[in-house]
Amino acid sequence: MKLWASEHIFNHPWETVIKAAMQKYPNPMNPNVFGVDVLARGVDPSGRLHSTRLLSTEWGLPSMAMSIIGVTRTCTYVKEHSVVDPKEKTFELQSTNISFTNMVSVDEKLTYKPHPEDPEKTVLTQEALISVKGISLSSYLEGMMAKTISLNANKGREAMEWVIRRLNTEIEELAATARGTMRAPMAAAAADK
Repeated sequence: MKLWASEHIFNHPWETVIKAAMQKYPNPMNPNVFGVDVLARGVDPSGRLHSTRLLSTEWGLPSMAMSIIGVTRTCTYVKEHSVVDPKEKTFELQSTNISFTNMVSVDEKLTYKPHPEDPEKTVLTQEALISVKGISLSSYLEGMMAKTISLNANKGREAMEWVIRRLNTEIEELAATARGTMRAPMAAAAADK
């Protein structure tokens, strides 16, 4: 069993980061996630949004690891459950693979919270528990998978920044369109005077 952990600070407010996290896939930085299906979504009596999604992903394990595990394809499905608490300003996401569970399990937890000293920043803590079962060299494989998770985490952060830029561009375009739409009737009204 191998534990991997990381912390990252986004230079964006919590609300912005959460919007991006909910729209993270698909993105060009993480093409290995090629499908996202919402299985359930609802708000509990406390006002927290619960979502359960199924991610279709290509693990992208090195060929050596694939041969040790004895698989030729690494397409796997991941079940993800998240809870957004707008009052407490927390977003917790837990995911686990539901494919290859007889050989490998990866349980991941991400938590997004406002930075305790700067509300214009958001702290992301990530941890993953990796367990390879019934295979020789399991410790080696767990280490390889931890490196892969670390690389993917970096790509995920880049993806979040990409989504935030995309959302900001969309907002600017909508604002420009709205200004243009409002100017036309105002110009017409001024011309009628």
